[in-house]
Amino acid sequence: MEKIIKIGTRGSKLALWQANWVKSALRAGHPSLSVELVPIKTKGDKILDVALAKVGGKGLFVKEIEEALLNGHIDLAVHSMKDMPSEIPKGLCIGAIPRRETPQDVLISRKSLLLSQIGPNARIGTSSLRRAAQLLHARPDLVITPLRGNLDTRLKKLDAENLDGIILAAAGVKRLGLEHKITEYLDEKVMLPAVGQGALCIEIRENDSEVESIVSLLEHHETRTVVMGERAFLKRLEGGCQVPIAAYGKIEKNKFTLCGLVATVDGTTVIKDSLSGQKDSSEIIGVKLADCLIEMGAKTIMENLT
Repeated sequence: MEKIIKIGTRGSKLALWQANWVKSALRAGHPSLSVELVPIKTKGDKILDVALAKVGGKGLFVKEIEEALLNGHIDLAVHSMKDMPSEIPKGLCIGAIPRRETPQDVLISRKSLLLSQIGPNARIGTSSLRRAAQLLHARPDLVITPLRGNLDTRLKKLDAENLDGIILAAAGVKRLGLEHKITEYLDEKVMLPAVGQGALCIEIRENDSEVESIVSLLEHHETRTVVMGERAFLKRLEGGCQVPIAAYGKIEKNKFTLCGLVATVDGTTVIKDSLSGQKDSSEIIGVKLADCLIEMGAKTIMENLT
């Protein structure tokens, strides 16, 4: 009997695009493979009227999918890497990390104005503490307006709620073919991305050698190196509290450089630094950079927000 590989995914347009991309890539590498998508509703999809930070933050978009993976209802899961908590549940692992899409955030403004051109008291939509903190640090005169929902919903709210602009991940906008709507790619000096932003996570069961072999063709070694460095930084810092944290790694001339940030929610204090080293030591560099930020005062910020 022909094996059917079941892919667990959220049901949003972007999540389905990502899962279909994985499905196509697997079929291209294994033409005889049957692949089926299994949409799963997560807690994050159900709670749309409360800021994620108030209902648990990371993990809200993956828990139910991971449960389906653990109980054998699906064979692998496709997540946005930035939704992944730093701890992977026992029995699961990251089977593959495909090549990363653009990691930056973008501004989509109603009047096509750049961030530097938008006037004081302009209303900018985002529910991300990370984005809000960095925006307010750069432009304390802006007014941050909560913005939940999938990408389509947030784009509609730009006009429906008379916002001056919204901040989104470039990767999602590009994947849905909406690149023409982007007003500005935000420089990492202004807006450091979320850990893993732009990368996908193919999650599988540990010791499932058959599925591991099937998904291995999706692996992009350099992306894994960079993303695992960013995730090591996040894991070292996380204390269960909701704190604006950002990190962005890159490999240039065989060197891994990681820039990381911890900020207060209002953006008045931003602790930021970077560290470089050998690319095969990305996770060690992630931990060291987190320790540097802790020494610079990140621990105090985190304790005050618990």
